[in-house]
Amino acid sequence: MAEALKKPQIITLETKGLDYTPYDVKWIPCSARFVVLGQHARGTGALNIYELEQGKAVLVKQTERKHAIKCGTFGASTLQQRHLATGDFEGNLTVYDLERPEVPVFSVKAHDSIINCIDGCGGVGVHTGPPEIVTGSRDGTVKVWDVRQKDKPVAVISPAEGEPKRDVWTVAFGNSYNDEERVLGAGYENGDVKLFDLKTMSLLWETNTKNGVCSLEFDRKDIQMNKLVVTSVESSFQLFDMRTQHPTHGFTSLSQKNRDNTTIWTVRHLPQNRDIFIMSSGSGSLNVFKYNYPASRVAQDPTDKKNIGVVGSVELLNNATLAEQPISAFDWSPDKPGLCVFTAFDQQVRVAIVTKLA
Repeated sequence: MAEALKKPQIITLETKGLDYTPYDVKWIPCSARFVVLGQHARGTGALNIYELEQGKAVLVKQTERKHAIKCGTFGASTLQQRHLATGDFEGNLTVYDLERPEVPVFSVKAHDSIINCIDGCGGVGVHTGPPEIVTGSRDGTVKVWDVRQKDKPVAVISPAEGEPKRDVWTVAFGNSYNDEERVLGAGYENGDVKLFDLKTMSLLWETNTKNGVCSLEFDRKDIQMNKLVVTSVESSFQLFDMRTQHPTHGFTSLSQKNRDNTTIWTVRHLPQNRDIFIMSSGSGSLNVFKYNYPASRVAQDPTDKKNIGVVGSVELLNNATLAEQPISAFDWSPDKPGLCVFTAFDQQVRVAIVTKLA
């Protein structure tokens, strides 16, 4: 009993039913509001804003779009604007001012098929480099956008000649520690993970996890690459130490199975402590982990005498089943440690608090 009290507890504060299928949820920075993105039964898009009022999630703005919305990010927006960039089922990249979401401030036909994933950098929480948005699509391409450059992508990453088009399921920025450096990670349906150096426009590293990659995230975008977590459809995840890249073996990693043997839909690092991360699963559960660093992060490969990374260990702090269907989207509050919001395919959005994370 005493041991249980020491563990972080996952406590649901509010559960609210939805009349549409939610695909993504994002906490609006510096506010008590969050936005839920999804699809109505008639095929149109839902962009709804909720506010916490005395512990209750109150719908304060409801916007219906022509196409279902799959994903969103605030990552390329300033804190003053807090513009939301979204990707929809028709391949459109759209940016909204949430004070007036009826008319987008930017929109472009970005892909030939659904935009599965999106991320932003150079805005909220990252004060280096240009404000950029990355989108990944079923059409097999990854594109980087700067909305100040009108309707043309600043970079396009396509399959090499002769390679099949792989569905891109997840994308993430990282290594943006100054105005020039930035990398982009992408995960594909066949298990490929590719890391691109956007400064040199080259492939920095690639590996294959053997199963479709559902989610990947660097522990922080605004520092030199430190850790990368990759999750898959086959209930496993890999954590890579990204500080030392061996010329042959690449980045050292550990692999671990999800305890309930279901798809790991998302991974999100706690903004206030990037050694703690949470995963959502197909069983409707959340799993809280802590990364423990090794005594030394680098060693010498006995074969070629070159430096090779040393990975630490992962500790499961707690888990809880909170939904009857897969939890498909999750976001931490950037302002209040432990406060979070998540959606599941049971058509509900839940606000929760994870305690004892300090």
